[in-house]
Amino acid sequence: MNDPRRAIPRTDAVLADPRVAGAVAKLGRALVKDVVSAAQERARAGKIAPTEVLDEVLAGLPGGASSLRPVVNATGVVVHTNLGRAPLSAAALEAVVAAGGTTDVEFDLRDGTRARRGRGALTALAAAAPAASAVHVVNNNAAALLLCALALAPGREIVVSRGELVEIGDGFRIPELLASTGARVREVGTTNRTRVTDYAAAVRPETGFVLKVHPSNYRVTGFTAEATVAELAELDVPLVVDIGSGLLSPHPSLPEEPDAATALRDGADLVTASGDKLLGGPQAGLLLGDAALVERLRRHPAARALRVDKLTLAALEATLRGPLPPVRAALEAELDELVRRAGVLCETLRGKGIDAEVAESVAAVGGGGAPGVELASAAVSLPASYAAALRLGDPAVVGRVVRERCLLDLRTVGPQQDELVVEAVRRCG
Repeated sequence: MNDPRRAIPRTDAVLADPRVAGAVAKLGRALVKDVVSAAQERARAGKIAPTEVLDEVLAGLPGGASSLRPVVNATGVVVHTNLGRAPLSAAALEAVVAAGGTTDVEFDLRDGTRARRGRGALTALAAAAPAASAVHVVNNNAAALLLCALALAPGREIVVSRGELVEIGDGFRIPELLASTGARVREVGTTNRTRVTDYAAAVRPETGFVLKVHPSNYRVTGFTAEATVAELAELDVPLVVDIGSGLLSPHPSLPEEPDAATALRDGADLVTASGDKLLGGPQAGLLLGDAALVERLRRHPAARALRVDKLTLAALEATLRGPLPPVRAALEAELDELVRRAGVLCETLRGKGIDAEVAESVAAVGGGGAPGVELASAAVSLPASYAAALRLGDPAVVGRVVRERCLLDLRTVGPQQDELVVEAVRRCG
């Protein structure tokens, strides 16, 4: 009769607490009940007192129904794949919220009839890529390549350089992706040198198209040679150019990064690219180029399986029409301003008794874009012990450890996040 476990509050009693009931309305009964059960189990095991169950529940309730947690990217990698690649602009986030409800994604409000799906995003993309006579959007760049193979080379050959048979991440490889469609990959040239004559010798009636792939996340240097887009455009066969990173036009900070405008100007029939890298938008595969070919892709049965949802369309349109997205802002941030911000942050932190110093840093583009490009940056340097504590904070702040110091690189931290960083570090001090 004196067993203290009898004092553990019942589930229905905990759920009836107004604060917990409010969480049920926000998070759902099942998720909250799991938190209650976990707290009761800790009380049964003697790890907390029965009177502490409610406090344990309130402390353990997540901020939202999703397990994803917000992260401040202080790594210095502008497009960080493990952190979700491009962060969306405020305009894109607002568009996603609006699109989350019932929307006119495929409906014309003026005359009450069905309309072209995603017409706003497609119009914005066409305006941003005027060299393309038509555009289409699928769910990522791999899907764009897949659709090209399905529509243009079923049972036929795709000619590609051996030096461009890349692995695109998580073990997925371009030749295997293409072969999965039933097309045959015809390799030409060598790993380091492939000339236009190698392609020309391989082109025959069975050729569906020639594919040129930007290696993205590595560079081959030394004794090398590659055919240009302009040279390949002279071959009597469709030319598909995968630029990967999603740069629609040349950027002064990335002079060697291929862009869609230049590829199309040089004669590419189709250009494929990612939406969530240098474009700074949501995950999407962009298809730009010849109107007749784009229409073939759009009307292929697989296009339905590869289409994007209304949230992606809304975010893509807002990215293209709206203010400078965070990725572009990070690329174009002035070093003097980064150093100034780092100085202000360090002075504030030292005022709170924290060992903080301004440090030089080198940022990277990331996301498979501009391999080898280094971006001079500035960082807040803290003792290495802060790294783990910051990762586990709320919000999580992810930096990098260099020579026993935790560096928070400000090229990838937006100015509006500076106060968040200060508060996160203060809590760890």
